[in-house]
Amino acid sequence: MDAFISNLGLLINATLVATPPLLLAALGSCFSERSGVINLGIEGMMTIGAFVGAAVGLVVNNGWIAFLAGGLAGAVMAAIHAVVCIQFHADQTIAGTAMNFIGPGLALFLCKAIFGSTDTPPLSISDKLPKLFEGVFEAGSFLGNVLNVYTVAYLVFVFAAIAVFVFYKTKFGTHLRAVGEHPEACESLGISVYRVRYICVIISGFMAGLGGAFVTTATINQFRPSVIVGQGFIAIAAVIFGKFSPGGAAKACLLFGFCSGVKSILSMSSVVDPNLISMIPYIVTIVALVLFVGKAHTPAANGKPFVKSK
Repeated sequence: MDAFISNLGLLINATLVATPPLLLAALGSCFSERSGVINLGIEGMMTIGAFVGAAVGLVVNNGWIAFLAGGLAGAVMAAIHAVVCIQFHADQTIAGTAMNFIGPGLALFLCKAIFGSTDTPPLSISDKLPKLFEGVFEAGSFLGNVLNVYTVAYLVFVFAAIAVFVFYKTKFGTHLRAVGEHPEACESLGISVYRVRYICVIISGFMAGLGGAFVTTATINQFRPSVIVGQGFIAIAAVIFGKFSPGGAAKACLLFGFCSGVKSILSMSSVVDPNLISMIPYIVTIVALVLFVGKAHTPAANGKPFVKSK
């Protein structure tokens, strides 16, 4: 029984470590997708956020500032994506794919130029995000595993609740959902389609950058080229699986985070091949998309450029 409780605590801990970057990126993606702009560049925005978070953490020795800096880096990339897609009506899928090349490429270039290597030096304890209830509970105990995690691991669920409130209880949320369905009707009513879409796309990049920064300032204490490893695409899958709603995306991210947690627990054992274990989150993602992608209601104007009437 003690062994079961201990393993359960480890599983919850691993889930809480794996879920935040996915959920942050997925919440941002919900804003962009529901406003009518496809943002496939989440992976690239997470990567640049991961690098900037690690680099700023090394300079300022403050995890919170590094975390926010990563979000701002993602927002800058998203602003570029927004200008290309909204102002110049570029193909959103191609533009997002380009972001996924630019983000990692720029991160590696800057890392090599600044640190002389493709990896940043490891962050110290003071450079990283703080943990909740640090030192309050015994290390390795059930409560220690569940509660002594990074504060952001629980804060992301507050962000999810705020996103749900914004989507369904505010005037801006009504506008963003309407813009993603009937932009022409919104324009006739005096709603600025461009403004709403710009705000939503930039929010998506900011949240993706936060997700990337969490990886390097919390779970992994440095930036490496493979630090994001497909998490941006899993976040997009979670949005589809969650039917483009913040609440649904949060549930999907918890599922994928749980699968990553299972992967982490199983990797401690030598019974199962580690290559098979590493496939678990991706297999679950594919199965979820196959079973649920046809049932998700995609916003009617998603991916369709909007041209202002003169």
